[in-house]
Amino acid sequence: MKKILLLSMPFGALERPALGLSLLKTRLQEVGIGCDVRYLSFTFADLIGAEDYLWISSALPYIAFAGDWSFSEALYGARAEADAGYIEKVLRKTWRIDDESIARIKRIRALTSPFLNYCLESIPWEEYAVAGFTSTFEQNLASLALAKRIKAAHPAVILVFGGANWEAEMGQELHRRFEFVDYVCPGEADESFPALASLLLGQTRARARNLPAGILYRRNGESISTGKSFPVRHMDSLPVPNFSDYFEQWSESSASLVVMPTVLMETSRGCWWGDKSHCTFCGLNGANMAFRSKSARRVLDEMRYLADRWHTRRIEVVDNILDMKYFTDLLPALAQQGQELEIFYEVKANLTRQQVALLRAAGINRIQPGIESLSDHVLKLMRKGTSGLRNVQLLKWCKEYGITVDWNMLYGFPGETRDDYSAMLVMLPAISFLNPPTACGPIRLDRFSPYFESPDDFGFVNVRPIQPYSYLYPFGCESLMKIAYYFDFDYRPEVDPTGYAAEVIAYAERWRHRPEQGVLYSVERPDGTQLLRDTRAAATYREIVLSGLEDAAYDYCDEFRPFPSVVRHLTERFPEIAISAQGVQGFLDSLVANRLMVTDGRNYLSLALQKRAMPAVDAWQTGS
Repeated sequence: MKKILLLSMPFGALERPALGLSLLKTRLQEVGIGCDVRYLSFTFADLIGAEDYLWISSALPYIAFAGDWSFSEALYGARAEADAGYIEKVLRKTWRIDDESIARIKRIRALTSPFLNYCLESIPWEEYAVAGFTSTFEQNLASLALAKRIKAAHPAVILVFGGANWEAEMGQELHRRFEFVDYVCPGEADESFPALASLLLGQTRARARNLPAGILYRRNGESISTGKSFPVRHMDSLPVPNFSDYFEQWSESSASLVVMPTVLMETSRGCWWGDKSHCTFCGLNGANMAFRSKSARRVLDEMRYLADRWHTRRIEVVDNILDMKYFTDLLPALAQQGQELEIFYEVKANLTRQQVALLRAAGINRIQPGIESLSDHVLKLMRKGTSGLRNVQLLKWCKEYGITVDWNMLYGFPGETRDDYSAMLVMLPAISFLNPPTACGPIRLDRFSPYFESPDDFGFVNVRPIQPYSYLYPFGCESLMKIAYYFDFDYRPEVDPTGYAAEVIAYAERWRHRPEQGVLYSVERPDGTQLLRDTRAAATYREIVLSGLEDAAYDYCDEFRPFPSVVRHLTERFPEIAISAQGVQGFLDSLVANRLMVTDGRNYLSLALQKRAMPAVDAWQTGS
């Protein structure tokens, strides 16, 4: 019986396996279907050099699509005018790519056809009935270019595509345009692809009435859908992914000298916050926002298995958001088991200090909490369900507990005001000892986001595919609107925020490239007073001792508090003292002035890291 071949093409990540293919391999094996997974990304990296592979796939702006463009000639043939336009308008004009880098891209491009010819000649295609391609980010043109060659040389091999680039309308239009693609599995293919594979292995030509839901097929040259795929409802029913092909091919590749593998796993699908309030710019979960998660026991067993099986401590969870119930079952279990893992999770920013401490105890040492701004108004425009001070609070606690935070500073939301950024600019110098933003950039308009679905509601006009698509796909505007995931746009005049963020952007870039070396921290002294020590470059006072009311107020604002709540707390704590609201206000504002605290005008947040909370104080430059 022939087998199934699953393919991950350039420019798939070298440092991580394809989770979807690894899940499908296990599922196919469970039903008795032989399956191999080929990471031809490693093959191409060996040909051009891992350094060049990582450069074009990671260092260059990803929405320039230089990786995809490098395979365009291999797919379509020579198109001198289109190629000249891409180089001039996209690389030079839009992204200001220098001539040396353009020459480097061209050298990589010159090797794409020899690479594809090698793939065609070296793989024993007669062993396979079906070749399945996963296509995400810049994998589309390489996948299509190889698929076209396979169909010409081995027409009996059935070609199936899936992945984020083939979701919904995008997949329908790509299927219509590229006739050598036989089937498409848009959406969750955990059940639809194995069912299709069983059918294709059982007969020469599958009949439409037998096809499972969630399949695009051809009838009289037309692309036809069998309807939406059935999403996985019970996450524990998913198999454990089989990463054996990835690790074997990684170990045989020169890329193993420059990249260390990270094991991927999923503990949930969908987004529970998006179910309540879809963030305006978010295009994730296009097929199904409904949140589903695995049981704590299943997650714990799977993490242990993956760590032991692949001899790694590094596990990257691909979920869009952490299931909050895990704070009561999974995370305590991880903390108790004593297995030293290094886990990445995406979380929501509204965590308590106790929850942050539990994350660290459980081995979650890196998070992405969806912090995209420090302005209450801008966050409200995003529908983020958080606030600027709450975001700063999380950054502070993560610094204390040694958790790395990946966060972005986004700008350009319709309806922003100049005051939003003026207020942020006042706050930034006080918090510059915390983790800087990973990136700072303008908003995108992504398919499936509320911005894309209802542009008029937000003040966007002239929505069109970003420029590179016209050089990647030689089709008309109507077709490109269906294929594209990223879009350009203009603002209506009354909501245009252009220029408001300029000073904040400049500050964030300086913060990223020249982070503060000092730190602000507190120490509880034997006599019960609190010592604030400030080793930051712009410190007003190197040491301040707080006692009594001052100590209580500062400690209470470790979590951001409304001003009336601070006064009420001090009144209850010190009933024998006549508390003056005006005096409390003056004290808090003096702390703000000396960058020991921040405020949004209503709430106050203390900034000093609590030395007693830090697991390894020596890791910070405390000046002690």
